[in-house]
Amino acid sequence: MPNKIKMATNNMSFYYGDFKAIDDITLEFREHQVTALIGPSGCGKSTYIRTLNRMNDIIPGTRVEGEVLLEGENIYASGVDVVEIRKRVGMVFQKPNPFPKTIFNDVAYGLRINGVNNKAELQDRVEASLKAAAIWDEVKDRLNESALSLSGGQQQRLCIARALAIEPEVLLMDEPASALDPIATQKIEELISVLKKKYTIIIVTHNMQQAARVSDITAFFYMGRLIEVDKTEIMFTKPSIEQTEDYITGRFG
Repeated sequence: MPNKIKMATNNMSFYYGDFKAIDDITLEFREHQVTALIGPSGCGKSTYIRTLNRMNDIIPGTRVEGEVLLEGENIYASGVDVVEIRKRVGMVFQKPNPFPKTIFNDVAYGLRINGVNNKAELQDRVEASLKAAAIWDEVKDRLNESALSLSGGQQQRLCIARALAIEPEVLLMDEPASALDPIATQKIEELISVLKKKYTIIIVTHNMQQAARVSDITAFFYMGRLIEVDKTEIMFTKPSIEQTEDYITGRFG
């Protein structure tokens, strides 16, 4: 029984003013799978992933054509609550971006915005999120220290905990390990393998080996277009399009 489709884009194009950054992409994301988006710099991967939780809305003069579906509902339909979409589709960015708050308050931030003020519930959910992000044991005695006192790798896992705290259904990760050292990167990759049991994960990565290690499905983007998508092991051993093979084997990119 294949995993059900959690998100999809249908003939979706995205424009910055007159410039078409994403060109007519149809792509499905299934539950409990990790989909890696690969391709050279500037090919539209980050722009594409940001359309999936309407992060691009904050940029003036942008527009979307086609559909972005979450559980079959178009998130760009009129009357859609953008705050609710961003609650259901969490995001972790390339550079760790903890708030200048305590570790506890950093993770609790989204919960409080969403109306969770009960002290016991906040404590339970913060602890559960830090455990889910595999950082609880490192910070449980430091919850009142500044989040900025953590190492880069710890900060990134803290940001993952913050994203998980509001219990999203989909987790978007835009180059989550590119600013990290190899040991911290390995921890993030191990974490992704655990998190997919509960979430649908979409990750943008420049790192071919990382895509091969963590993803079930790989989608190759080039110049704003989706060139090929398939199971990861097929994409990395027998891609059907020569351009994909050229990129994966390092002939360009």
